[in-house]
Amino acid sequence: MPSGTPFFVGAYDPIILIISITGRRGEPLLILCSLCMYVAIPTYNRSDILERKTLTTLLDGGIDPSQIYIFVANETEKKKYEDVIPSTKYHRIIVGEKGIARQRIFIRNYFKEGEYVVSVDDDIEGLFRLTGDKLVKIKQVKTFFEHALEELKKEKKYMWGCYPVHNYFFMKKKTFKGLSFIIGALHGYIVRHDKSLNPSIKSEGKEDYEQSILYYLKDGGVLRFNDIAIKTKFLAKGGLGEDRFERNRLSANYLKKKYPDLVTIFHRKNGMTEVRLHTRKKY
Repeated sequence: MPSGTPFFVGAYDPIILIISITGRRGEPLLILCSLCMYVAIPTYNRSDILERKTLTTLLDGGIDPSQIYIFVANETEKKKYEDVIPSTKYHRIIVGEKGIARQRIFIRNYFKEGEYVVSVDDDIEGLFRLTGDKLVKIKQVKTFFEHALEELKKEKKYMWGCYPVHNYFFMKKKTFKGLSFIIGALHGYIVRHDKSLNPSIKSEGKEDYEQSILYYLKDGGVLRFNDIAIKTKFLAKGGLGEDRFERNRLSANYLKKKYPDLVTIFHRKNGMTEVRLHTRKKY
């Protein structure tokens, strides 16, 4: 193994890294060290919001800038983000794919198999934990991300998520381990370059529902921390929140047709088409 070359120890041990270094007399030395997680942020046309919200949440929560990778749709967007966000607040801006389903696939393939990635939307104002009858902001975000990885390893699962609604009334001090909806706005996973886990572009706008289903079918479940929620503004202008009515309708119909035993369609009062998963709960 070349000097300074890392390699991973086991599919469920991605935070242990072995580095070979040549000693004073030329003898090889092996050093064990912790491998930083990667935080991936898919974003579009929200450079100012990203800096003010998600980057502030991450940096204040203990995430080092060297761990933060920002994924944009094209070179024009990359230049815009570079002009707005100080380079001290992130490690790299990468041009990926346009469209969130394609971008999520691109991000997963960008990182190596066995690496730990936390995907965070660009407008997250904080992570909150259910404490009694209120939600308390999590100060040590990095510590929570590390805890989530340990839970994945313990349960032999590959993806985790949080409760999809910022409302303590519906939350529980339990973790689901079967089929649950893992919201795309915040989730973590151990990388596998497995095409069977790729959501279809036909699920665009509901790709996180299909991603939840695919991981459930592959691994027998996902982890959802039902005592953790995020504060964000869904359907906001810019980013991925515009022109969703028709896209949601098409995505919902695709999901219902492909996974009839796992998906139900319903409509909100404003006419928006939505889906529910037939949750398979395990504790």
